[in-house]
Amino acid sequence: MELNRGERLRYFAPTAICGYLSLLCLALIATSAFLSKMQDAIALTAAGTFGLLMAGGLGLLFWRAQRRDLEYRLVATARTASQNFDLVRALFASDGWTVLTEVAGERLEGTTTGTPFAEGERVAVRFEGSHVLVASVCDPGVGYSMVGRRRCDEHRERIRASLASAFRG
Repeated sequence: MELNRGERLRYFAPTAICGYLSLLCLALIATSAFLSKMQDAIALTAAGTFGLLMAGGLGLLFWRAQRRDLEYRLVATARTASQNFDLVRALFASDGWTVLTEVAGERLEGTTTGTPFAEGERVAVRFEGSHVLVASVCDPGVGYSMVGRRRCDEHRERIRASLASAFRG
């Protein structure tokens, strides 16, 4: 899924914050070399190393999850791209999702409805022959949300189930 520059900055902010904290930990480790007491230097190096491992590890986890969420999931069907497009477009309309981009038979992108306590998600669907590619992320205007990832999975599954049920019917 493609995000514009501002959305990308907000979406990857947690990873950037972890990177910043890792840099601060490296600065702590470098500063420990200038301390006169060996005991203080060892303590500061240990604290910096622990912080570096924790912030770096958390940043890596965020980055991997965020990159995975931006990837499209494949749904194979026995229909043409235009038939799949019509089915997904009808699903968008029935669920009250707002359409952001619509290129008939090729691409559909929209946002789900948000509530005062939960922001909506962005859903992008591409149609390539009989294949449907689906991606869903938390609203990039808000940023990345670990809690919202479950709803994004539900949106992808809802589109897959809709295509599968139409195939049986």
